[in-house]
Amino acid sequence: MLNFPKVSQIEFEGKNVLVRGDFDVDDGDNPRANSIREIIRFLLEKGALKIKVIGHTETEYDLASQLSQEFSGIEFYSGLRKDPREKENNSEFARELAEGWDVYINESFATSHRVHTSIVALPKFFRSSSKFVCAGIRFEKEIEMLSKVWERQGKRVLVIGGTKIEDKQRFSEQMKDKFLYVLKGGLLPGVTLRSDGLDISDEVIEDYVGKIKEADVILAAGVMGKYEDENASKGTRMILQAIADNFKAFKVAGGGDIEAAISKYGLTEKFDWISVGGGAMLEFLAKGTLPGIEALS
Repeated sequence: MLNFPKVSQIEFEGKNVLVRGDFDVDDGDNPRANSIREIIRFLLEKGALKIKVIGHTETEYDLASQLSQEFSGIEFYSGLRKDPREKENNSEFARELAEGWDVYINESFATSHRVHTSIVALPKFFRSSSKFVCAGIRFEKEIEMLSKVWERQGKRVLVIGGTKIEDKQRFSEQMKDKFLYVLKGGLLPGVTLRSDGLDISDEVIEDYVGKIKEADVILAAGVMGKYEDENASKGTRMILQAIADNFKAFKVAGGGDIEAAISKYGLTEKFDWISVGGGAMLEFLAKGTLPGIEALS
């Protein structure tokens, strides 16, 4: 298990706490949003003097405004990426963000594969200034649960698809020896699709369902087709149902599309863990760490 500082190891009473949260969501009731709520309640309970949550959003949903109505007295700022220095991992920007704060908490697992200022340079600046840094509650749980994909013994099956294919294709190639089967869908190369090109074929569905039944560990990253279209939803729906019906397997899923599909089909409680990160999940599983974890250590 990785060794990194945790919230349980820090005394928060009377301290000013800066949280790197995740506002990049399409609604106000999901794991990313709830991770912010959870860490705020924890810090208030522990007597933090002042709390500010910073992050970015590239959706139209204004989570920061919603949370500011829920938590009076807490500061929220979702405009990090409006400053070009955020993506530059800029040390001067890190110094500005750190001013007046005693503790930095990373509660944005989904962004922690990015070498950005708020993920890497900022906690490094805190550490160099003899201030405290740690991983958030949800962040710590992500690492614990994802690590079990490799820790659990038995036959592993990877179900991988979607439209963001570059990282997923790289992962499926690099890690194929760790899985008994790699079951590809979506726009990944080598997938047999229906004639309309929007879903995997019935023959592929039947093959994949049979292979999923053999699994002791299942990692699902991405959907099989354009599941939002009812006429192209069969592949995603049946594959997710097959995963859910494998009661003996340890089941992990991650990424925005598959999370939405799992929720749509009412299968959330059938999975052992649903990660808030797609790309971050795959990078952590491939490398055993992330830039955001290294910056804390």
